[in-house]
Amino acid sequence: MEELKFTENEMLCLEQQLVERMSPYQEAIDRLCTIPGVDILTAWTLIAELGPDMNVFSDGQHAASWAGLCPANRESAGKQLSHSTRKGNRWIRRSLCQSAWAASRKKDCYLAAYFYRKAGSGMRQAIVATAHKILIIAYHLLQDGSSYRELGGDHFDQLHPERARNRLMRRLERLGWDVSISPRTPTATDA
Repeated sequence: MEELKFTENEMLCLEQQLVERMSPYQEAIDRLCTIPGVDILTAWTLIAELGPDMNVFSDGQHAASWAGLCPANRESAGKQLSHSTRKGNRWIRRSLCQSAWAASRKKDCYLAAYFYRKAGSGMRQAIVATAHKILIIAYHLLQDGSSYRELGGDHFDQLHPERARNRLMRRLERLGWDVSISPRTPTATDA
């Protein structure tokens, strides 16, 4: 028990030192924590590994490439040999993949919708793609000083409502329903 108490005290002291050393970047950390799935530890990791100044990267894609969250380009004679990601910063990759798992469980969230949209190609690829998306968002938040704006879980349906309509109609027809749809006329309560 003494060793456990000693270890817990050491962890508490270390966390207090982290809080003190990250205090100059508190505004950036608060902005990063508004991204779904990103907690204080992930924000600390992003600041520690990427740095607070995003001018070292020409754009978000270069930051993702540096972190190892973009697909490799292993091709020979026009044939794609591997879809595995490049080697990069394992600390950022690990924390962003954990954040992507957390974001995939959120309700009515753009990142969760993005995850399930990519999940058709496999869960691991969807997690890396969502981690890539979180890193791009974090890059822009740190670069511009802007705050995160949630697009909503129905963002992709709102982009192409006819695709969503057709997909849902096909799904109901597969279940054995006859479907006919007509646009709704606006009423006084809708306006």
